[in-house]
Amino acid sequence: MSFAGPAPERINGRLAMIGFVSAMAVEITKGQDLFTQIGNGGYQWFLWTSILFSMASLVPFIKGVGPGAKSNSFWNADAEVWNGRAAMIGLVALAATEFLKGGTLV
Repeated sequence: MSFAGPAPERINGRLAMIGFVSAMAVEITKGQDLFTQIGNGGYQWFLWTSILFSMASLVPFIKGVGPGAKSNSFWNADAEVWNGRAAMIGLVALAATEFLKGGTLV
């Protein structure tokens, strides 16, 4: 596996989707911005979640199953890649907006 293969973008996209939804959920329920969440122990959750999902994402590649093996429905491999890209941009935009604003987005 290399950085040019299908795994890195899928893994980063999955982590970004989880991170964006989690950050927004905590922000809405507790009123904490992203940087406060990280400072209050969020990095530990991020670390363990990243390890777990990265390992789980590698299992199909190790078994030789390609990313497009089950791409015959609405939930296909291309949609996952695009949703992951949107989540990556959203997470960076959330962090930048909160940094520039000096507080929560919501």
